[in-house]
Amino acid sequence: MSTLIRAEDLCRTFGPRIAVQDLTLSIQAGEIYGLVGPDGAGKTTTLRLFAGALRPTAGAAFIAGHDMARQPERGRQVLGYLPQRFSLYQELTVLENLRFFAEVRGIPRRDWLARSMEILRFVDLEPFIHRQAGHLSGGMKQKLGLAVALVHRPRVLLLAEPTTGVDPVTRQDFWQLILRLAEQENIAVLVTTPYMDEASRCHRLGFMIGGRLLQEGAPRELYRSFEGQVLRLRGHPLRPLRRAAEALPGVRRAYLFGDRMHLHLEPEALESVQRALPQAAATIGATLLEAQPIDPTLEDLFVAMLARHGERQNDPATQGGGAA
Repeated sequence: MSTLIRAEDLCRTFGPRIAVQDLTLSIQAGEIYGLVGPDGAGKTTTLRLFAGALRPTAGAAFIAGHDMARQPERGRQVLGYLPQRFSLYQELTVLENLRFFAEVRGIPRRDWLARSMEILRFVDLEPFIHRQAGHLSGGMKQKLGLAVALVHRPRVLLLAEPTTGVDPVTRQDFWQLILRLAEQENIAVLVTTPYMDEASRCHRLGFMIGGRLLQEGAPRELYRSFEGQVLRLRGHPLRPLRRAAEALPGVRRAYLFGDRMHLHLEPEALESVQRALPQAAATIGATLLEAQPIDPTLEDLFVAMLARHGERQNDPATQGGGAA
């Protein structure tokens, strides 16, 4: 398999702030790589470096072998990029938008029209080719943005949180398109997403925090790296119950998921914590409805990684060298 996306010791600073630090990764043809991290982790900056919209402070970003700092135009010939806020021409129809962006890329009419219709069928927008973009739903606009990114047959696709703000059904449809693109057209996809259920669909994931890639691997490999056990709690009131649970021996941390709570436990602490929970809840006048051991989710992995990163940042033994 050929490597289509590659970073070597990639760094980007904005004045004293480090946005991306020592990033090294590679993504193969036909592979979907998900970049996951909190706001400010450096995900968007990373995509912009790969798109050639930013120059690196150090290191290099390559698209299909082209250094995006030195050969950005050659790299962009094989690159499709869907930013988080894609700007369509609202007064133009679906087909007119595709024509505009195809002609900007120098694609002649005999080629762009056939390709546009092929892509519109692929993203299920063919029935709407004469509808103005301003009259499309949010999900349909995202599909049109994807169609524009694909009109020149790219080998690489960069997607910045492509399903943010769209309904769950459209999210599912959009991800089916991404999976088909990787499989059928052998495209390398780098996608950022805030949704862990989407991240689990990727072939590989990279957890990015503070500009650094802390851990990467296939989802199944990441699950195996989780240390300890997870206990799911239901009860009320949740926040006092959380404080009481966190104080129990063997509980590393407690965090809320909507109307439930997850406890991250030490490896051998499950039975002792389960025995202690009813009394801890009764002491504060809380009601415990459920305490069920479950397999860790990607959210559990990510929360644990954030906590470990914070602990290292606050550990005096790790201070002094600094990230700069």
